[in-house]
Amino acid sequence: MATGSVDLEEVPSVDLMTELLRRMKCATKPDKRLILIGPPGSGKGTQSPIIKDEYCLCHLATGDMLRAAVSAKTPLGIKAKEAMDKGELVSDDLVVGIIDEAMKKTSCQKGFILDGFPRTVVQAQKLDEMLDKQGTKIDKVLNFAIDDAILEERITGRWIHPSSGRTYHSKFAPPKVPGIDDVSGDPLIQRKDDTAAVLKSRLEAFHRQTEPVIDYYTKKGIVAQLHAEKPPKDVTVEVQKALS
Repeated sequence: MATGSVDLEEVPSVDLMTELLRRMKCATKPDKRLILIGPPGSGKGTQSPIIKDEYCLCHLATGDMLRAAVSAKTPLGIKAKEAMDKGELVSDDLVVGIIDEAMKKTSCQKGFILDGFPRTVVQAQKLDEMLDKQGTKIDKVLNFAIDDAILEERITGRWIHPSSGRTYHSKFAPPKVPGIDDVSGDPLIQRKDDTAAVLKSRLEAFHRQTEPVIDYYTKKGIVAQLHAEKPPKDVTVEVQKALS
């Protein structure tokens, strides 16, 4: 066994059985390679773990993978760190290489969910080339489409109690007293990313960047448009229809 791996004798039987049953269930699932596209607050983070469990996929968030490659000091991670240290953007080829590396993990055998990549058409083309070499391709692009005004209401209404992490929403889950935590009576704060001005610039950048990517995959006939303004349970049903 590889060094640093778990000694199976030490793993409780119930955990081993659970993992075995999970793998047996997974063996019957079709392979899926998915891309999730959606602005901040569109609900990707809610749906992603559900899709991951349902189809036995691995979740590849490019930011996390870059950090992992850097801390593991893989050859690509070392190159990425050099770029970051110089304050440069990590090149598309490097990111695609890191995705290529990550896809070889056991947890990615049935496929993956890519989140936060590709952000440009060039990245989408490079990703396609890399997958093509492996004899695979992207099966579906889930587009979490939602009106900017609805997003603004969702996000700018969020209030947080910093020390406990309790969250409120001025419209959907308001505190008993506006601006005050129900339990402690402390004042609530808004994250600086959750203000209307910050959100507006993030959304503008998002649309400018990703609309060409959505067009690129639409031409391939693999984009599923989700109604991301609906309640999470309804969006889950739409996702399942799109992937069945």
